[in-house]
Amino acid sequence: TRVLRMINGRWKLPILFRLLAEPSMRASQFMRDIPDISQKMLTQHLRELENDGLVARRDFGEQPPRVEYGLTNAGRGLMPVLTSAREFSRQYPETSD
Repeated sequence: TRVLRMINGRWKLPILFRLLAEPSMRASQFMRDIPDISQKMLTQHLRELENDGLVARRDFGEQPPRVEYGLTNAGRGLMPVLTSAREFSRQYPETSD
């Protein structure tokens, strides 16, 4: 489905959950908060999330460059669904039935 395509990717959920906790973040903050992510993957996933309308990029037009990211209305609307799915997976961990 469209939602699954939008959130498909190892780092998209951690990015979205960080933006839920912190309404506006710079790339350096993501790099600090998600230690295993590479700059390339962070940039790629942020662009995809932006293209899908879940994340907004705000360029302040300053030197040195200052860019911040935040959830859009669509991104905020999706977060209760993702939070519920995360809670479900915690309550019902994968088992081999």
